[in-house]
Amino acid sequence: MVEADWVEDARQGDREALARLLKEVEGPVYRTAYYMLGNEQDALDASQEALLRIYRKLSSFRGEARFETWAQRIAIHAAIDISRKRKQTLPYKDEIEPSGSEGIKNSVESGGTVADVHEAIGRLQEAERTAVVLRYLQDYTYDQIAEAMDMPVGTVKSHLFRGRKKLKGWLADYKEGGVLS
Repeated sequence: MVEADWVEDARQGDREALARLLKEVEGPVYRTAYYMLGNEQDALDASQEALLRIYRKLSSFRGEARFETWAQRIAIHAAIDISRKRKQTLPYKDEIEPSGSEGIKNSVESGGTVADVHEAIGRLQEAERTAVVLRYLQDYTYDQIAEAMDMPVGTVKSHLFRGRKKLKGWLADYKEGGVLS
C-alpha cells in the first residue's frame, strides 16, 4: 500500500520515496500488462513504458484516486498502445505464467488449464478483458476499476457481465487438455 507521504516526498525529489513508489506498483503493473497483452516480452515493454510514464507524470497526480489506481490507468494505456502498435490479435499460446500471479495459478492449475484460461481471456474484447483482469486478477473494486478505466461503474459492471458470460460459455464444456469452443 502506497503511503501518501511517499508521493509528496517523491515529488520533492526524494529518490528513495520514488523508488518505493515504483517498486510498490511494479508487480501489479506487470500483471495487468501481461494479462492484457498475452506474452512476457510485450508485458515487460508495457511495464517499462508505464513506469516511465508514472515517473514523468508524477507531478500531475492530483490524489483524487489512489496512487495504485492511477498507476493502473497508466499501465492500461501503455498496454493498449503497445497492442495497437504491434497490431496484435492477442495470441495466448504456451506462455510462461508471470511471477506473482499465484491466485489464478492455484485456482485453475491442472495440466494446461492455465494456458487455456489465458487464451480465453485473450479472446475478450479490450474493455471486457481489462475489467476482468482488474477485478479477478488484481482484486480491484468496481469503483477502482471505473477510475482506472475512466468510465462509469455501470459500464464496468456491463463489461464484467459480458466478459464473465463469454468466459463461462467458452469454458463450460472444456475439459483439461480439451479445446476451447
